[in-house]
Amino acid sequence: MRKFLDENFLLQTKTAQQLYHDFAKQMPVIDYHNHLPPQQIADDICFENITQAWLYGDHYKWRAMRTNGIDESYCTGGRNDYEKFEAWASTVPYTLRNPLYHWTHLELQRYFNVHDILSPATAKSIYEDCSTKLRTRDFSVHNLLKKMKVDFLCTTDDPTDTLLHHKKIAGNGFEIKVLPTFRPDKATQVNNPDVFNEWVNKLQEACNISISTFDHYFEALQNRHDYFAEMGCLVADHGLENMIAEECTYKELQLIFSKIRAGKELNNGEQLMFASGMLREFAKMNDAKGWVQQFHIGAIRNNNKRKLLELGADTGWDSIGNSVDAKALAKFLGSLDAENKLAKTILYNLNPADNAMMATMAGNFNDGSYPGRIQWGSAWWFLDQKYGMEQQLQTLSNMGLLGRFVGMLTDSRSFLSYPRHEYFRRILCNLFGSDIEDGMLPHDIEWTGKLIQDICYNNAKQYFAKSL
Repeated sequence: MRKFLDENFLLQTKTAQQLYHDFAKQMPVIDYHNHLPPQQIADDICFENITQAWLYGDHYKWRAMRTNGIDESYCTGGRNDYEKFEAWASTVPYTLRNPLYHWTHLELQRYFNVHDILSPATAKSIYEDCSTKLRTRDFSVHNLLKKMKVDFLCTTDDPTDTLLHHKKIAGNGFEIKVLPTFRPDKATQVNNPDVFNEWVNKLQEACNISISTFDHYFEALQNRHDYFAEMGCLVADHGLENMIAEECTYKELQLIFSKIRAGKELNNGEQLMFASGMLREFAKMNDAKGWVQQFHIGAIRNNNKRKLLELGADTGWDSIGNSVDAKALAKFLGSLDAENKLAKTILYNLNPADNAMMATMAGNFNDGSYPGRIQWGSAWWFLDQKYGMEQQLQTLSNMGLLGRFVGMLTDSRSFLSYPRHEYFRRILCNLFGSDIEDGMLPHDIEWTGKLIQDICYNNAKQYFAKSL
């Protein structure tokens, strides 16, 4: 019987073990999409304890704790940090077969060299050991990233952000490249006039442009897009409940904007037209600058309205939505392609029913101009687990070119999440290793190892090469 989480964890054949230990393990990490706080990187903070590093802002853990019957005061509430850690430790034994169990113990091992199983019996010793280490400079944010061999990362930033923390990072000589990502979701969300206009007011302040017409609005957004580019940005990201591709002229955008800027409600058709028109304008901006654009499609957010009012957004009340509108996605990408304004694009789906559609959709717009120019992205959010990763890799292998895949990302708010790259790499090597030993692939370890290193690091490095 194998020992839990030993050196050959997830590697079920000798060939898989060779591919991982000789090829994948040594590769640095490019994390081109995450939600890490730039201020904590700029200030190179040390966390006071493991609860602050591990549980603050982690809605994955909060959802598990709530499901385990843990009161909200131990998740987002006023309990002290050790009480919150104890509550998490009491939940961990019930996460068997959930990826949280693997991630928890990988992180304890890789960062802290802790090999005990987290439970109520070990909670105190693990808390004290890890927290003591985290308070030292060896475990500062910069050193946590270095420990995981992070080479380059992109945070996720609103267009109104000053990016002052990115300026500080760039000026302090930190050897890991940290760049912003342009995430203009709020610029397209016009279902609530008050919320939208409040954001437009923030945009006015950010670029010192008075915004009363759509022309002003467009000028301000172009201004922020330009500013992000000056700060080294090379990626735009868009989060969408579903893909939209409504016809909308510039004149119609002007009229719709005037209506909502005046505080008037828009009907559903106007909301879709405005969001679709803005997405198309942003896509053209992205192409003009040679940026990569990402579309994360399929999350229904803030489903629990009672908890949204109580706790705010991004506190763990989101779920998988219906399938992506494939015709709308094809129309959107096709309209840009027809104008030769389709930037490098990565597509992500949250509903696994869309896997085959996404893999084949990407192939519709790969025109030979660049290897894997249009990508189907890694298993995202609820699919970011062993089964979801295997499904994504299998489908991509059969319907695309796995060898051109740009690989894994963390999509996390935690500096302790980087073993997810190792998790992905072990799964990747296990798939190749099993096929080789089953005679489905030739026993060409050097070529297969090269492909694995490409997927782990080299492909992403080349794909984002404009800034590297």
